[in-house]
Amino acid sequence: MPPDRLFTVSSTFVSFNPMVCVGSFIEQRSDLTFVTLSLSPGGSEGQGHILQRFPEKDWEDNPFPQGIELFCQPNGWQLVPERERPSFFVSVLTDINSERHYCACFTFWEAVCDISEASEVDEDEVPGLVQPAQVFAPKSLVLVSRLDHTEVFRNCLGLIYAVHVDSLSVPLETVIGNLLTCVIPVAGGSQRTITLGAGDRQVIQTPINDSLPVSGSSVAHLFRQLGIVNVLYLFCAALTEHKILFLSSSYQRLTDACRALLAIMFPLKYSFTYVPILPGKLLEVLSTPTPFIIGVNSFFRSETQELLDVIIADLDGGTVTIPECVHISLLPDPLLQQTQTALSMVLDPELEMADHAFPPSSTQPSTLKIQDKEIRAVFLWLFGQLFHGYRWCLHIIRIHPEPVIRFHKAAFLGQRALTEDDFLMKVLDGMAFAGFISERGPPYRPTDLFDDLIANQVERIRQEECSPHKVMNHIKELAEQLFKNENPYPAVAMHKVQRPAESPGHNDPKNLAMFPLLDDVTVQLFIDHAAAKLQTAPPVVKAELKGMVPSGPPLGDIVDRHGHVLANSARRLEVVRNCITYIFDNKMLEAKKLMPAVLRALKGRAARVCLTQELNQHVLQNRAVLDDQQFDYIVRMMNCTLQDCSHMDEHGIAAILLPLVTAFCRKLGAGITQFAYSCVQEHMVWTNMQFWEAMFYSDVQNHIRALYLEADGGEQSIAELLCALELASEQSRLWPTLSKEQQSERVQKEESTVFSQAIHYANRMSYLLLPLDTSKNRLLNRSGIGDVESVSNSYVTNSIAGSMAESYDTESGFEDAESSDVANSVVRFINRFVDKVCNESGVTNEHLKALHTMIPDIVQMHIETLDAVHRESKRLPPIQKPKLLRPILLAGEELVMDGMRVHLISDGREEATGALGGPPLLPAEGAIFLTTYRLIFKGTPNDPLVGEQVVTRSFPIASLTKEKRISVSLSMDQFIQEGLQLRSCTFQLLKIAFDEEVASDLAEVFRKHMHKLRYPQHVQGTFAFTVGQSGKTLVEHKTKDKNQSIKTLSKNLVKSAKRTIGRQYVTRKKYSPPTWENRSSLQSELDEDELSVSEELDQGSLTLSSTIRSSDRQTMSNVVERACCRDYQRLGLGTLSNSLTRSKNEPFRISTVNRMYTVCRSYPGLLIVPQSIPDSTIQRISRCYRQNRFPVVCWRNSRTKAVLLRSAGLHAKGVVGFFKSPNATSAGPSQADSTSLEQEKYMQAIISSMPSYCEPSGRNTLGGFTSTHMSTSGRTHTYTSGFPLASNRKWGSIRGSGRLSAYNPEVGNRLSSKESPQPNGGPSEALFLRQQRAYLYIIGDKTQLKGGKQDSFQQWEVVPIEVCDVRQVKNSFKKLIKACVPSSATSEPSMTFHRCLEESEWMCLLHRVLQVSVLVVELLDTGSSVMVSLEDGWDVTTQVVSLVQLLSDPYYRTFDGFRLLVEKEWLSFGHRFSHRGAQTLASQSSGFTPVFLQFLDCVHQIHLQFPMEFEFSQYYLKFLAYHYVSNRFRTFLLDSDYERIELGVLYEEKGERKNPQVCKSVWDYIDRLNKKTPIFFNYMFSPEDEEVLRPYSFISNLKVWDFYTEETLSEGPSYDWELVQRGRQERLAEEVPDKPDTTTPKSQRRIVWPCYDSRSRVVPDAITKLLQDLQSLEAELGLPPEKWKDTWDKIKANQRAEPSFNSSLLMSSNLSHQRRSQGVYLPESGVGSSINLAMDRETSTTSTPVAGRPSTSTLYSQFQSTESENRSFEGILFKKGALLKPWKPRWFVLDKTKHQLRYYETRQDKECKGVIELAEVESVIPGTPTMGAPKNIEEKAFFDVSYQSPQKSTRPNAQLWMDSIQSCLSDA
Repeated sequence: MPPDRLFTVSSTFVSFNPMVCVGSFIEQRSDLTFVTLSLSPGGSEGQGHILQRFPEKDWEDNPFPQGIELFCQPNGWQLVPERERPSFFVSVLTDINSERHYCACFTFWEAVCDISEASEVDEDEVPGLVQPAQVFAPKSLVLVSRLDHTEVFRNCLGLIYAVHVDSLSVPLETVIGNLLTCVIPVAGGSQRTITLGAGDRQVIQTPINDSLPVSGSSVAHLFRQLGIVNVLYLFCAALTEHKILFLSSSYQRLTDACRALLAIMFPLKYSFTYVPILPGKLLEVLSTPTPFIIGVNSFFRSETQELLDVIIADLDGGTVTIPECVHISLLPDPLLQQTQTALSMVLDPELEMADHAFPPSSTQPSTLKIQDKEIRAVFLWLFGQLFHGYRWCLHIIRIHPEPVIRFHKAAFLGQRALTEDDFLMKVLDGMAFAGFISERGPPYRPTDLFDDLIANQVERIRQEECSPHKVMNHIKELAEQLFKNENPYPAVAMHKVQRPAESPGHNDPKNLAMFPLLDDVTVQLFIDHAAAKLQTAPPVVKAELKGMVPSGPPLGDIVDRHGHVLANSARRLEVVRNCITYIFDNKMLEAKKLMPAVLRALKGRAARVCLTQELNQHVLQNRAVLDDQQFDYIVRMMNCTLQDCSHMDEHGIAAILLPLVTAFCRKLGAGITQFAYSCVQEHMVWTNMQFWEAMFYSDVQNHIRALYLEADGGEQSIAELLCALELASEQSRLWPTLSKEQQSERVQKEESTVFSQAIHYANRMSYLLLPLDTSKNRLLNRSGIGDVESVSNSYVTNSIAGSMAESYDTESGFEDAESSDVANSVVRFINRFVDKVCNESGVTNEHLKALHTMIPDIVQMHIETLDAVHRESKRLPPIQKPKLLRPILLAGEELVMDGMRVHLISDGREEATGALGGPPLLPAEGAIFLTTYRLIFKGTPNDPLVGEQVVTRSFPIASLTKEKRISVSLSMDQFIQEGLQLRSCTFQLLKIAFDEEVASDLAEVFRKHMHKLRYPQHVQGTFAFTVGQSGKTLVEHKTKDKNQSIKTLSKNLVKSAKRTIGRQYVTRKKYSPPTWENRSSLQSELDEDELSVSEELDQGSLTLSSTIRSSDRQTMSNVVERACCRDYQRLGLGTLSNSLTRSKNEPFRISTVNRMYTVCRSYPGLLIVPQSIPDSTIQRISRCYRQNRFPVVCWRNSRTKAVLLRSAGLHAKGVVGFFKSPNATSAGPSQADSTSLEQEKYMQAIISSMPSYCEPSGRNTLGGFTSTHMSTSGRTHTYTSGFPLASNRKWGSIRGSGRLSAYNPEVGNRLSSKESPQPNGGPSEALFLRQQRAYLYIIGDKTQLKGGKQDSFQQWEVVPIEVCDVRQVKNSFKKLIKACVPSSATSEPSMTFHRCLEESEWMCLLHRVLQVSVLVVELLDTGSSVMVSLEDGWDVTTQVVSLVQLLSDPYYRTFDGFRLLVEKEWLSFGHRFSHRGAQTLASQSSGFTPVFLQFLDCVHQIHLQFPMEFEFSQYYLKFLAYHYVSNRFRTFLLDSDYERIELGVLYEEKGERKNPQVCKSVWDYIDRLNKKTPIFFNYMFSPEDEEVLRPYSFISNLKVWDFYTEETLSEGPSYDWELVQRGRQERLAEEVPDKPDTTTPKSQRRIVWPCYDSRSRVVPDAITKLLQDLQSLEAELGLPPEKWKDTWDKIKANQRAEPSFNSSLLMSSNLSHQRRSQGVYLPESGVGSSINLAMDRETSTTSTPVAGRPSTSTLYSQFQSTESENRSFEGILFKKGALLKPWKPRWFVLDKTKHQLRYYETRQDKECKGVIELAEVESVIPGTPTMGAPKNIEEKAFFDVSYQSPQKSTRPNAQLWMDSIQSCLSDA
């Protein structure tokens, strides 16, 4: 042997290839190829090549597969240092014809002797390795066959190896020649014994039916390796066409697993890439986009990790990994559960008996081979359930020459009620099912086990569903049949195969010879001899058993028994029948009454079927002529029936209606008829290609059936009973018996039938696709750019426009009008349809060409007909539509677009739809109006019972947050397609559908105008600026002259700002801490500036008065007023004198450092800062804070003198400086160091201003003073300086021994919503009321302060909290809106109101803000100052400081105070209203973030808990919540005072106005309205002096604001008061009749609907009602009207002076549930029928009798002495004591029921001290003062009861007591 042959890696192949003979026992001949593989010299890695192959030429019908070398060694051809054991596996290759070739590979290793050559070859491959003395190369023997006999192949190749290794006497050529010439049957259940001439004998067993897969025990092994759930996932993934990859270190296991997966898919066949063993060199195949089942060796596991869409099953590890992006649709329930149960019973029979007390002795699972068949039987049973009844949905469209079958998917899914099932949809759309139909569809063919299951055992499966044991019995029967198919004969021990001997020296390389080259001539002789013998032998023929395939029970019966069909009650069907009868009997009034009920009934499938059946009875000879009214009603019902059908038409309703819409018609004129189809075109089903195909095939099938029924003639009665498939089966059976002429005649007849149906359908499609007005292509406008072939459930699918869209793109790119018109699009659509169905039905090319010529003519002819119909239909009297109602507009509000007729659709709110009782107010028909200010819908309900009511829905255009196009379907005459869903942040939703009379381009114009108004280019384009201006002009020319001073000021501001910025430079001195001796004089050093700022300032910018010229002084006073200086003065925070000099004796001053808005653009011009801090320091400090928003004082506690500061969070570098360690030494001065020192000085100045910090002598020094710090124990602590000291000294911490250091974590935990010890969510007493606390607390952001170390020397403490950022608020608000105003009704439990509210987390955000605010209030109230330093200082900071002031200071709970609070904290301090409200185009992308609304909601929550502390009502808060987004007023526009001054709008409101009707400020409007009506006033207002409110903040204490959920459909939002008043006046005018009707008394009662009427107006509270009555009486008497406030004040004053019985009428009778922090009701509020009075020093001398409710019972035993029910009159009287004893105050109770006058020690006392029986009272008369009586008592206050001793009253109400007692006596 030549030397190079020694080093080749070689392989030998035997190819086993079948040659088919006719007959059942199809016998096959095989070819064997022996191949030599050599390693290419210099190759980087080994490559195998063929050494020998037999036969050398390919078989004629079986080409030899290419690339077989790769599959023999999938890991690559490699030399190994040690001989490995021989291996065997089977690879599967698929050729171009989808034929599978099984390659059985037997590999063994041969020694390679020449070491030098080997090392040369491998030198490049493995550099640096020492090669072993001997290496081994693989050699493979391969059998290639189309038959899969794994064990036979293993034995044959093993025998060849044994003959070689053991050097048997048999020549290898003989063995291989015999193997090649074996003839093996394919199927039929026969056994064949073969021998290869080496003393061996094998029995080959063939399956009885080759259509059933042969699995051995591979399925059982797969389940053992992966488990039930994993295999089910793989099964569903394979059926729904996902990519599946198996991993294992064993090749044979990979092959077996793939084979098993295919076996359980039976009767479906896998038709995608199938490679059980993929070679490593072909791994890129895994990136293919198509589905596959592939196996790969675990060696390549790392290379499979990057596959993102491949499901990986690891056979060795037992895992299945599904990527995140892959969604596997699982079997529908309950099938999935049943399958899992059955599989577990097969695999683990002991599971069921594991809990039995007496388990059976042994319940072992079956043997692997039996278990394998049982598992396959479970899947066969599963497919029986999935596909039962499929044959009833087959359409046979051709019988001859070959059957052509199509499956009606929609009908199958509809009848099975599985339309929504994702799994079945995907399976039916898959390639495997298409193959299943083409293979099993033909009605005349051989049948197998699955056909029998579908035909005969469906009923059994249905009955056994609920009994697992019966299911198991059935499965075992099926398994037995499967086992018998593979093993028809009992196993015979006839196998005898030689194995290689295992002798001691067997593996010694010296004993092993190389596998020899074979003599190809000898082998070829064997092959030729066998071929000649086969040709002379007669063929073995056994006729195949073909027969008619039974269809099984029809689907309908099964569904009936389940009850799906009979969903509608018989009553509903009766209503439908009656209505149709009335229509055709011309009883139109009766029909009209029934129509709403019919339209509701038609939601059900049974009613729709009933309608089609009834209509069919009225069609005579394909025509039914109606009059106009009948036609309208029929069309309306048809539209209603169709609108609930999906585009698939799974219930076949559209299919039944299709002939009817071409039958019903009406005469329009001479020779002009309008058919119903022209009025029912607006449904998606008509544009669905699959619907038309199914309809066409169904009709073709009927005609083909009729064709053969006619041909049979006499046997017609019998034949009529046959269904189409049975008829086709019979014809297929007769086909071979017919002559050629008869055969061709039948083929021609069938083809002509299909052709004539194609013409018919071209006409039908043109009817339903061409609109009545062909100038409007509605289909074009409605449909999207979806491909016609696509199959999806979206609304915009399968449309004509799909085909047109393609043509637009593919042709010239510029289409003229003619080519894109409706005719062309319809022609194109019909052409596609015709091409598809005719090609599938075998129509000849000539006929197809004729069709293509005919279709344009059909369409054109139909268009001409339609033009005439359209012309005539216009002359018909129009349908009576409701008159469009005009909305009432505000002064200055103008219409942008006049009313467009629309329908207002109901959304997810149930009140208006009648779901909660009452008639449905929605849907309503009316018009949508777009004005410069609002979007308004006004119309009337569709329901005739409430047709007289007017429905109004509107919202400001500026509050629009989302606009979305929707498709809407309505049950009415016309089918409405286009719609809009408009959502507003005022919690309103408009779902509108445009009427057919509104052109689609007009709807588009409407959208554009709406968008333009919602997002103007500039804030001056908003309604607040454009109001009252005619046209679209935005700026009035005269404003320039009028506001000259403002413009000048803004110019000066901008110029000065530009000059100042950039001219500052800082020279810094290093700050050296003073020594201890100098500490006492530290304060004086503080007053001087440690860091001098040298600035090149203009002379004009030194003082404010010199900056502004004399003409602008008025504007400056405006600045002063705007800066709320009056409020600062009230709080004692400094004054602003005329010369603007500092007042040194005050701790704070008003700084003008920001007068030009140069320090901070978003701050006001005047700010409160510590007296000791110069302006230059402020400018430097501001740079450390975000947006330059440095800390400023905004409020001061009048009692503790603690101050509240606000600022933004620090910059990142500022944080580091702020918390810098005090002992760190720095090399030299740095900006960070000095700024940090300046900040410390600033903080120290704040602390120094607090009285608790200063010494009694008034010296405000830091050095070594002592102070008692607000502690009850009176302990004293030494404080030392908080400034950095020298590093070698240590000083005591400011936190003395009494301070706890655990503050931060506790506060942090509490504010991150952990449980708090206090019930109101406030801080626990232990936490707050400690002996020592910091002077200043800084509330900072947790994330921002991360890593900041608390300085033990500082006298301030940082409280880190988690704040909600604007993104959270924005997302939370979106969810809140969807919860409060859902777009559609849903019954899902996960979508209920409370669940959605919880998911929005809105209440959590409120809780968090309130909790922080209460914390700050507590700190301020106990004497510590607080600085709120969060985010940018304009969102959460503003919320917190505003709420703190509201809770702490009663002034801010009045009208003036609240206005001041909002102006100061929100407007002046620069909350970004325009940006957060997305008011302009620039801020559109940022979205709407309702920070101010959140604040108002918090105020609303506090108001609910403390209703007597607020002067304003809840309506006031709602009014602000509505108008801060409405843009009606300029108050809440722009982001800061700087922007307002620049635009010249800040102070113009103060001057005279051109139009007194137009208010530019919301505050002016509220003031004006408040004078007219008490709508904003809170009658319960009776504040307590200086009361600090501490509201509960737990979520359980918070309520959903009714602003979010209420609406008034009668008048729209009530926040534009003029509109509401005018609307009410108009309605009253309409209600008053011209002539008073005196005959019948008119009832004052009326129905109040919660969502329609304004309940507060219809049922007002008592005080409002009395005030209204007073006004109307004044008007009647002609008296000048008195202002309501004056009336109210008089009543209050009278009530305080003279309490009377009727005082309780002023209020609701019971407020005991409302909170008061003191638990006391004050007498002057007059709030209830029993006012509880606290006895303090002011009230101890008063007596307040109050009227109570009289009891109705007279049984004494029912009453306890202290029950309020029988206290007719009660109060404090001073009773005269015994002689020389003082008068004593006693609580007297006059009891009318028991006829007693009792008295008690106190009000709360339960024991009566004395009783005066009224029966014993002689007289009650006025008394006279006597000795010892209480002082300061008037003479008239005494009265005597003549009974033992006289009683004395202490207030001028003695007469009341006397009257009361007298009345009791008289009653008795």
